[in-house]
Amino acid sequence: MTTGVRRRMGVEERRQQLIGVALELFSRRSPDEVSIDEIASAAGISRPLVYHYFPGKLSLYEAALKRASDDLADRFVEPHEGPLGARLLRVMRRFFDFVDEHGPGFSALMRGGPAVGSSTTNALIDSVRQAAYEQILSHLRVEDPPARLELVVRSWISLAESTALIWLDGRRIPRAELEKQLVHDFGALAAVGAAYDEEMSALLRRAFKDEPGDGPFGDLIARLVNLAS
Repeated sequence: MTTGVRRRMGVEERRQQLIGVALELFSRRSPDEVSIDEIASAAGISRPLVYHYFPGKLSLYEAALKRASDDLADRFVEPHEGPLGARLLRVMRRFFDFVDEHGPGFSALMRGGPAVGSSTTNALIDSVRQAAYEQILSHLRVEDPPARLELVVRSWISLAESTALIWLDGRRIPRAELEKQLVHDFGALAAVGAAYDEEMSALLRRAFKDEPGDGPFGDLIARLVNLAS
């Protein structure tokens, strides 16, 4: 009979393991409900050893949040190929994949968890929003957006966040419908902004000129026409 030998981890490897364990626990319950003892037990180490790698729960939460924020920001990265509506729909599907996988942690992050008030936490949240904003502008092929376009894009990102939070509280609307609805929301917000701004109108005509009739934006137009008839 052989006895397994536990491999000793290096410092960075152990830190990454603890971050992964914390993220897994935070994906099931709000971070303020998860104790250091639970994290230690799930990692197979003692509580004092957790404190050897992280000075406290807040620092571990922030490290886990950094990994999660990098992951969430990556969900907005999309190849610049094909119609804009289809690209945004793929982004929304990946965004809701993240929300679905990390529900309690996502909710705590956006509503304020154990790190509420932490400048590090706030900076990480802002970095995700900024990454999403820059990705949307890149798809619109805009480097210096007019003020109204900036308002539309940033408002839409906030709308996606709040929609995801409301959806998590009961999941009463099918997820796929919300993903498409958020793409429609972007089109509607952009259209209203364009109605007030010639520069934005020209920009959107260029961005939407190759949209197919059976794509998300074509579907939005059909629904609006049906509503008005």
